[in-house]
Amino acid sequence: MYQITNLLKIPLEFLVRGAGRIPSPCCGKSMSVIGTRDRKSKERSGETKVYNIRRLKCDNCGRIHHELPDFLVPYKRYDSESIEMVLSNPSNHDIPADESTLFRWNEWFKSFLDYWVGCLISIMHQTKQENIPLDLRSVNSETALQRLGRLVGNASRWLARIVRPIVNINLWLHTRSAFLSADG
Repeated sequence: MYQITNLLKIPLEFLVRGAGRIPSPCCGKSMSVIGTRDRKSKERSGETKVYNIRRLKCDNCGRIHHELPDFLVPYKRYDSESIEMVLSNPSNHDIPADESTLFRWNEWFKSFLDYWVGCLISIMHQTKQENIPLDLRSVNSETALQRLGRLVGNASRWLARIVRPIVNINLWLHTRSAFLSADG
């Protein structure tokens, strides 16, 4: 749970603070706040908001982490709702993004799909969950969204349900540069 507070002195800037103590994704130990930084995000309306997020340092290994709320995706400049809408409805959405951005989102999704499925299945095994669908890696008639839906559900906010557990155990991979070509 995150506390988001509107800062009245700067329009469209919000403070983001976790409601509880967050363990380090790299080793599970405690973290200390070492500062803040601004993080911009575009919404579905095209409006840019600025979020002031905490920078946290792992007390054990010294790695630095940023406390992102569920509606932000690491290394992406649009909120998860916008990205999710484009991935769910590639030809029927109202997201104000140029074609190259939409292309990159779709390529990003396709290139990480199998990795995310593997991460989620691994997390399910580690947490001893039952009813793990083990046939998700096989190529069959299901779409990518249907395969993921079997793990995280297909209701809205499915992208946040993929991102959060993978980020929280330090398996989120840095995405490729924005200068990605169709041949890359």
